[in-house]
Amino acid sequence: MPAATAATADIVAYLDDLLEIERFADYGPNGLQVPGAERVSKVVTAVSAHKELFERALEAGAQLVLAHHGILWDAQPRRITPPQAARLKLLLGNDLALAAYHLPLDAHPEHGNNALLAAGLGAARHAAAFAAKGSPIGVVAHYDQPLPAAELIERVAALTGREPLAFSGGPDRIRTLGIVSGGGASSLHEAIAAGLDAFLTGEPSEWAMADAREGAIHFIAAGHYATETLGIRRLGQLVAERFGVEHAFIEVSNPV
Repeated sequence: MPAATAATADIVAYLDDLLEIERFADYGPNGLQVPGAERVSKVVTAVSAHKELFERALEAGAQLVLAHHGILWDAQPRRITPPQAARLKLLLGNDLALAAYHLPLDAHPEHGNNALLAAGLGAARHAAAFAAKGSPIGVVAHYDQPLPAAELIERVAALTGREPLAFSGGPDRIRTLGIVSGGGASSLHEAIAAGLDAFLTGEPSEWAMADAREGAIHFIAAGHYATETLGIRRLGQLVAERFGVEHAFIEVSNPV
C-alpha cells in the first residue's frame, strides 16, 4: 500500500496557525525557511538544523525537516558562508524542505517545550511567565503537594536523560518551579523576584550559583538541547496524526 502523502504547504500552514507565529518577534524567521518537495510522505524532527541532520534526514527518506533551531538567524553574517552553502546544497539539491519554530514552540501552552517539561515533571498546573522579545515563553509550574527538592532533581534527570547541574539554594520542598528551556538563565532574577522555590533552564551562567544561593532558590540547568527535545517531537506526532504521514525524531545529541 503506498505511503500517505500531504502537501508541504498544508503542513506548514497548520503549524504556523497552531503556534501563532505572527504573535512573536524572534531571533530568526519561524515557519518555512527553505522550500523543497511539494508533497511529503515522511517528516523528520530534530532540535537543531545542520549538515549532519540533513544527511540523516535524506538517508531516512524524508521530504520535510521540522526543527526547533533553524539555519537562519538575525545575528549571522548576511553573506552565505561555506558551511551555510553546504547546508543549502543538501536541502535545495535534494528537494528537502526545512521549517523551524523557535520561541513560538517554547511558548505554546500545551505543546511547547516549557509546558511539556512542567507536565513531565508532574506539576499540577502551569501558567505563562518569563517574557522574551515581549511575549511570555516560559511557565511557572505549581505542585499541590510539595515536592522534595531531591525528588525534583531526580525527575529532571529522568525526563531529560541526563544528570542536571543543580545549585541548591532554595527550600527543602518545592511548591513553585519556574521553567524556561534552552538558554534561559537570564530569567533567574525574575524567578527570584517572584519568590519561586526553584528555576529550571538549559544552560547555566557563571553568576547563577551565587545568585541562586543568595536568592534562596534552587537553580537547575539540564542542558539546552535536552530541555528542548519535547516540543519538536510533539509537533512531529501532531503532523503524523493529522496528515497520516510518517514521522521520525532524529537524535543528534548535544552535551550543551
